[in-house]
Amino acid sequence: MRRLLGQLSLMLALAMASAGAWADVYVIVNAGNAIHALSNKDTVDLFMGRTRTYANGDYVLACDLPRDSATRVAFYQTLTGMTQAQLNSYWSRLMFTGRVMPPQMLQTEQSVLDMVKRNPGAIGYVGQEPQDKGVRVVLTLKEGR
Repeated sequence: MRRLLGQLSLMLALAMASAGAWADVYVIVNAGNAIHALSNKDTVDLFMGRTRTYANGDYVLACDLPRDSATRVAFYQTLTGMTQAQLNSYWSRLMFTGRVMPPQMLQTEQSVLDMVKRNPGAIGYVGQEPQDKGVRVVLTLKEGR
């Protein structure tokens, strides 16, 4: 009986974790940023190191979450179709060349919100629609896409 309860608990925890991994993800910029909307392609280019500036020429400070974040997994899977392993391999190759560095990793979604709010060129993503007037949502990646 104890083993069955343990297995059920594990299955429930895995189901909850996977459900959280596919929630909507909100790409945010500073409220004072001239950019009001981004396409999926523009967002991929900014977060995958393909460009360092917005379309208007302003410098970008891309902010990322830790590798073990469910929001991060959902963000990159939805945006690029890449698994965590593929993403790690991608950045390893680029960093080896010395030309490009990955987005700045911050520890929590709150720290991403704070960084974007303080820096006009910052961009990040969070798993809950932000209520803070200091940031603006420029793209919503819908659950299950």
